[in-house]
Parts: sequence; C-alpha cells; structure tokens
Amino acid sequence: MFDIIAFDADDTLWHNENIYIAAQKKLQHILSRIAIPTEVERTLNETEHRNLSCYGYGIKSFILSCLETAMVATNGRITGKEIRKILDLGKFMMDAELELIDHVQEVIETLSNKYTLMLITKGDLLDQERKLSRSGLAPCFKYVEIVSGKKPEDYAAILDRYQIPSSRFLMIGNSLRSDVLPVLAINGQAVHIPYASTWVHELVDPSEAAGNTYHELANIQLLPAWLEEYEQS
Repeated sequence: MFDIIAFDADDTLWHNENIYIAAQKKLQHILSRIAIPTEVERTLNETEHRNLSCYGYGIKSFILSCLETAMVATNGRITGKEIRKILDLGKFMMDAELELIDHVQEVIETLSNKYTLMLITKGDLLDQERKLSRSGLAPCFKYVEIVSGKKPEDYAAILDRYQIPSSRFLMIGNSLRSDVLPVLAINGQAVHIPYASTWVHELVDPSEAAGNTYHELANIQLLPAWLEEYEQS
C-alpha cells in the first residue's frame, strides 16, 4: 500500500501540450511578414531551453520567450502591433477552456476514496491553481505542490516535508524526464502514461531510461486495476 500517490497535471490529467502547439503556430503566423516559420520554430525552441533556468515553466515564461524570439527572428523589426498580438496570445492561452483527459475524473475520484492523493506539477503558481480549480478535481487531492522543477532533490524535499518513505511513494505522469526518472533516482516508484505528443524539452534519449524499472500504462483508465494487481503481488 502506498502512503502517497502523486500525479502530474499537464498532459496527465488535462490536455496542455495542444494549447502550446497551437500558440507556436499562431506565433509563426504573426511573424510571417518578416520571418520564416521554420526559423521561428527553431529560435523559439532554443530560446525556451535557454530561459528555463531564468523564467521556469508555464504560459508567462512561454510568452516572454515568444517576445524574445520575435526580436531575434525579425532582427528587431517587429512592430508594436505584433507585440500586442503576442501578448494577447498569452491571455488567450490563460483563458483557454480546460479539457480533462478521458477517464481522468472517474479514476481520480475512485482512487481518492482509497488512497491519499497529491498533485505535483511544474509551472506558474496562479495558472496551475486556476487550472486545478477549473478541473473540479481539487477536492480529491489532499496535498498540492506547484514546483519550479522536478529534479530528484525536488522530490526528496517534498517527501521529507511530509515524512513519506520513498519506497511508499508512487508518481504518475506523462514525462519520463520529469515524472519518472527523478523519482526512481530517490528509490520511489513511478508509472509512465505517455501523452500523444511530448514537449521537445521533455524528450529523453533511450539510453537515459535504459536500465530503469518503471511501469507503463497506455492510459489512465488502466491505473486502478494495475494498483489492485500490484498490491496483491
């Protein structure tokens, strides 16, 4: 029996990557007057990666990287009108309708009756709090941790704060880099539920995952049955 079962939020409980993909396409369209779309995409990826340590994760950091990308990709020729469109893009992303992934509501509600659930997610505090409130899932989670990073030491600090033995901690998420490998590094357990697409900065080389023992499920609907079977083994 696990003391805590923790879940990632974006692309594990609700759709998120699709919003960013659409925003990247919109940015390419905004800058198409003076910048090649493929160059905008490349510059944005490089800029986001470079800025992660400074801005962190979330929509606000994404828009800051979009503005920087616009300056670089257009050689400073971006107009005030185009800057306004990029800022409006961020507001549109903030206000986008939240869509739960199939079967998430029934699974989370069912598990919350038997287990202590925790949400551990990266991103902007206000944005993630807003998403959790909109999701209707907040009452199911006893603990909520909105963090700036998901490295082994980040997970270790959370477990230490709640006095949870790592061997009795299970993390559920869509990212091998953020939700699985760091937890395994502190002797916790993890279930990987892949999403249809993966943010380029979350991709893991197969060699990084080789030799690690974790569980993989095709979708979250399979989780309750897997947990029951795991406990009986």
